[in-house]
Parts: sequence; C-alpha cells; structure tokens
Amino acid sequence: MSTQTFDVVGMTCGHCASAVTEELKALDGVNDVQVALVAGGTSAVTVAADRELTPAEVTSALDEAGDYSLAQ
Repeated sequence: MSTQTFDVVGMTCGHCASAVTEELKALDGVNDVQVALVAGGTSAVTVAADRELTPAEVTSALDEAGDYSLAQ
C-alpha cells in the first residue's frame, strides 16, 4: 500500500473537496482519500492506494473535478 500527499490549489469549500475526493477515488487502486481543506489556499490531499499514483494521473483527476491543480 502506498500513501501519498499532494498539495492542491483551487479548492474553496466542502463541495470542492467532495469533487476532488470522488475523482481521485475513481482512479484504479485508490482505497481512500482524505482532504485537509484550506479554503482559497493550498490543501493537503492524502491518497492511500495499492500503487503509487503519477502526477499526470492526479492532474487529470483534478481537471475532471473542476478548476483545481497541483501546487507548483
């Protein structure tokens, strides 16, 4: 099992966190997603999965969820 934490920008509310969680959980091998929401700031998104996720996979899921991105 792999646990990774990604810094995500663009989330402002619980709905945003829900959308991001739903899209990440849809990725193959993902077991759990936890969001530490910082409205309007950089939120920590922790993903537990059977494998390591690539930044491209995470970026794609964030795009599907809305106007969110990995922090630079």
